[in-house]
Amino acid sequence: MKVEVKHRLEKLRHWRVRHKVCGTSERPRMSVRFTDRNIHVQFIDDTAGRTVAAVSTVSKAVRSEKKPLFANVAGAAAIGKMAAEAAKSKGVSKVVFDRCGAKYHGKVKVLADAAREAGLVF
Repeated sequence: MKVEVKHRLEKLRHWRVRHKVCGTSERPRMSVRFTDRNIHVQFIDDTAGRTVAAVSTVSKAVRSEKKPLFANVAGAAAIGKMAAEAAKSKGVSKVVFDRCGAKYHGKVKVLADAAREAGLVF
């Protein structure tokens, strides 16, 4: 499959999911984005238009660890746990999951399961 077709299909999936998912102050949207090298997780209140909490593999807290995290399954599990802890520290326990067009398997599923195990309710 051509790269252009893959990108177009990913964009369509992202738009389809975003029309159904909206975060509020009680249940912010947990937006998960995977790049080739990094993982970004944000908790977004769409009604107020602000980010409640954010965790990424490029943030200073994660980079200060001895072992660097990458955009693989092991990194997704660690970031999912850290994201849940960051959200709970801000008083968020229930979220709406936004996978940003990615299919729900592999790294995305591992990250979601790690966040659930750490105490977030989807």
